[in-house]
Amino acid sequence: MPGVCVLCNAPLGSEPGPACLLCWTRIDRLSHPQCARCGHPPARDAESGDSCRWCEPLPPYIRAVRSLAWMTRRGTASRMVHALKYDGWHALAGGMSAEMARLGWPADVMKERAFLVPVPLARWRERERGFNQARVLAAALAPHWQLPVCDALERTRTPASQTRLTPGERVVNVTRAFAVASAGSAEIQGAHCVLVDDVVTTAATLVACAAALVDGGARIVSCVTFGRAPAIGDRRSPLE
Repeated sequence: MPGVCVLCNAPLGSEPGPACLLCWTRIDRLSHPQCARCGHPPARDAESGDSCRWCEPLPPYIRAVRSLAWMTRRGTASRMVHALKYDGWHALAGGMSAEMARLGWPADVMKERAFLVPVPLARWRERERGFNQARVLAAALAPHWQLPVCDALERTRTPASQTRLTPGERVVNVTRAFAVASAGSAEIQGAHCVLVDDVVTTAATLVACAAALVDGGARIVSCVTFGRAPAIGDRRSPLE
């Protein structure tokens, strides 16, 4: 039978993956201009020259953060992440990582980045799902940036799901929930590591992971995700 897009059920043509070309064009990408550090578009009320509010909770050892697309409830990017994460369409990671690889970075990040470090899942959840979507994305991104994947992090405890928590509760929930695994401790010493995850909402998980990497010997950390949850006032395109 002819293949169909896993997102919209349209017939597939010569597309290399399970999503059609039209769906790729429907992704609601983060608009420009963006903050040079965190890659976040300015809010509508931030044109007065005030500092970037998305950067405020980021510690100084997080050098830069980049995300490709807005995560909206019925948006194409959200359905893409859902298909990868819950329906097991690993082939989507190829196209997702190719788009992530094209994101712009400060020159020092491009020069110094040494490892891709996926955000780890709880062991029970990874057993239940059969894979870690952040690890799948990191493995697909690695050849684009010609960097090795280092499974440097492990969970020291299993926090509650972040889905229904407030921003403050998310920070408390993941505090000290990660540590550097013994197998990866030697590799990351003095290195510029790039954390990889599927989605960032408040950055609480990325901050907790970055803290664990720095405590374990990394010099500095950058972060890349496919999706980013919009906050009130964020400027988005009218695609979705």
